[in-house]
Amino acid sequence: MLRPEQRRLVFWLIAAFLVLGAGIGLREPTPPDEPRFAMMAQDMVDTGNWLVPHRGSEIYAEKPPVFMWLQASAYAVLGDLRIAFLLPSLLAGVLTLWLVYDLAKRLWGPQAAMAASVALALCLQFGLQAKRAQIDMVVVAMIMGAVWAMGRHLFLGHSPRWLWFGAFLAGLGTVTKGVGFLPLLMLLPAFILERRGTLPLPGAPRGPWRLRWSLVLPAFLAGTAVWLAPIAVEVLRNPNPELKAYVAELLFKQTGERYVNAWHHIKPWWYYTEVIASLWLPGALLLPWLLPAWWRRLGEGDPVTITLLAWVVMVLLFFSASPGKRGVYIFPALPVLCVAAAPVLGALLERIGVRRILFGYGLFLAALLTVVGLAGLVGPEAWSERFAGSRGIADSDVRMVFLGLLAAGALGLVAVLATRTKRVVPGLLALTAIVWTSYGLVLRPALDPSSSGRTVMAAVAERLPADAELALVAWTEQMRLQADRPVTDFGFKTSGKAQWRSGAAWLAEAPATRWVLARADTVPGCVDTAQVIDVGLSNRRAWALVPGTAVAPRCNASDLD
Repeated sequence: MLRPEQRRLVFWLIAAFLVLGAGIGLREPTPPDEPRFAMMAQDMVDTGNWLVPHRGSEIYAEKPPVFMWLQASAYAVLGDLRIAFLLPSLLAGVLTLWLVYDLAKRLWGPQAAMAASVALALCLQFGLQAKRAQIDMVVVAMIMGAVWAMGRHLFLGHSPRWLWFGAFLAGLGTVTKGVGFLPLLMLLPAFILERRGTLPLPGAPRGPWRLRWSLVLPAFLAGTAVWLAPIAVEVLRNPNPELKAYVAELLFKQTGERYVNAWHHIKPWWYYTEVIASLWLPGALLLPWLLPAWWRRLGEGDPVTITLLAWVVMVLLFFSASPGKRGVYIFPALPVLCVAAAPVLGALLERIGVRRILFGYGLFLAALLTVVGLAGLVGPEAWSERFAGSRGIADSDVRMVFLGLLAAGALGLVAVLATRTKRVVPGLLALTAIVWTSYGLVLRPALDPSSSGRTVMAAVAERLPADAELALVAWTEQMRLQADRPVTDFGFKTSGKAQWRSGAAWLAEAPATRWVLARADTVPGCVDTAQVIDVGLSNRRAWALVPGTAVAPRCNASDLD
């Protein structure tokens, strides 16, 4: 028989799985990132090449393939990409909630643990990432797993194997996304506190530190070897210069240079204060009470709080120092911050001021959804038309989006007003569940035909003869993913003009049966526009279907320069 606390945990994780998984299988991969990873995962299964991911005809050297391996494994088992591409993030989200709970329970008991896990689930950034098929939710689960494993040894004196397992997970996280090494930063304050005799906690066993710490680096390298070992063997075996260039770009340009000399997402040093103030809601609203509580625990010399908060500060400083910044970069700090808040959350929620500000947040969010939904349905037509027109969204889908927002807001208002300030946390949980369930079942499926490229590619399939060959120029990953036949491409990162030069030569070989789908603004002026077919809008871009007869023999090399 399960104890009451175990039953609550099981119910909590099942509920989280259902809410975060709501809508899985109802939509296709959509930008940013989702079509790229799903396309490569599908290609891994179809071609059997799992070691070096390809984006069409080009090697993809911006991220290691571990996340794509997870998606490809799910696809190989389930056979349905619409489910498989979201499954790793869903499972990683639920796992992260459990890891936060388990570490906090071991440190401060089941009540504090549930408070920490609930606090994480309520934060906007957690739900957004758990319902997206991007790498970040998976790498955060690996980072939190490493903190959990290392914390069991460092704080509680459990077997050194937990320390080494945590280092292994950090290595695995590093070859999933470069920031996976971050848990190793926790070893610095922990080592100092251990040498001072304050870690592990009183009563926990201690062992010879030299052996324990000397095996951290080998364990980390073993984690990275999950990908680095097979790719190293392949590079030594295969003299292909493209393969060597792939490894060099991934290990150097996409890691060190991307951090030190970022070439996109340039933001000021204080950018992450905006992220915390928005994406970490409603947790960010508690900072005026959390900061003094943490300060008191730091003054009391609590080694766990010192270690966890020092790690969070190091993560924030690490990412703030780079010129390239994105909101998801500091996401790994959020679960650890929830663990650090666990022992004080219960006392904070007994304060009427805290409950009132949380109630105000819930009321504001629900009212905002309601107002936006109403405005879209009964407000000026120009407003909703402008929203739909630039994205190519059908009128029925636009109406469904605003109906979904209105329903989520109205139900959320009922939940928040019914629980009021006395039971504000259950009210916020109900509101959060309503929002993410509506997001998965209504909002994303309604936006899917336009944002996933499905509508455009359906129009392409309708107009092409069954035996026609198709190539892509100035393309996006979702177009290739949604194609109903094998497609040819002429590179992804090469310029539109260079792709058109190669595409024109390809069309000239069989102009009667070959077609090009291209972004409309890249179609050369020499093309016979009377033959060009407008196939619609997707992601604010117009797309054109160009038959070979519209290009050859009208366009020559000079026309395409």
